Amino acid sequence: MPTDWLDKEILDGCLRNDRRAQEQLYKQFYGSMMSLCLRYAKNQDDALEVLHNGFLKVFKNIHTYDSAKASLYTWIRTIVVHAAIDFLRQKDRHYSPMEIEKVAEPEIDSEVIQKMKAEEILKLVRKLPQATQTVFNLYVVDGYTHKEIGQLLGISEGTSKWHLSEARRQLKKLLQTMHLV
Repeated sequence: MPTDWLDKEILDGCLRNDRRAQEQLYKQFYGSMMSLCLRYAKNQDDALEVLHNGFLKVFKNIHTYDSAKASLYTWIRTIVVHAAIDFLRQKDRHYSPMEIEKVAEPEIDSEVIQKMKAEEILKLVRKLPQATQTVFNLYVVDGYTHKEIGQLLGISEGTSKWHLSEARRQLKKLLQTMHLV
């Protein structure tokens, strides 16, 4: 449900295709959604493209928003995550997922991560192969399950687990080369 009458007014304006209301909605969620896009994209330009694609879908489908099912933030966030996945699929058409079931979990020292700035962590995550980075973001940052990730990306749960393990292994290796582990 919209948090107050202003949100309701913005939503009503977006339903009427009012450009000012759309701009207000965009500005209200820009920061949080851009942060999400930056986690999936390899650079600022790609992140902005994902964000704009996501908001185009938001405005096109605003009539389907149901405040009884999710908060506006959650609804928009879901659309933007899907826009990021669509963008990555288009960028990496040659990717063919491997099917792997058994995975060993490498450990990364949480103290090392806590000492790093968010920007430094983002740079490391961006060095991962795109599919591995996407699974890492969906699982670790956005809280999706391996089953949900499999459905979103069209891969098995085992492949999702493999990508997560691979992300952790590669991140640990990167941290070691930086002499942080």
